[in-house]
Amino acid sequence: MKLLNFIGGLFKDEKGNVSMKRLCGLFCTLTLCATLYANSFTEAHFAPSVPLVDAVALLAFGCLGLTSVEKIMKKPESSNSSETTETTES
Repeated sequence: MKLLNFIGGLFKDEKGNVSMKRLCGLFCTLTLCATLYANSFTEAHFAPSVPLVDAVALLAFGCLGLTSVEKIMKKPESSNSSETTETTES
């Protein structure tokens, strides 16, 4: 049960919503790994094109990297902003 909660938590953001960037990044990573692994057993003329492999790798890196950057660069929420809106409305 703990493992399922851990795996489910990988796809959620801080608010508990499903993060499509993480889901897309993981899907691209798994697809790329499966394709390259299967391709290691085939002949060279069945190989996917290099730009296609690079594009999927960049998409996976971008999706997973952007999630990490957003976490690091997130603006801290201050309680003062809610207090100032209440005083200006009065």
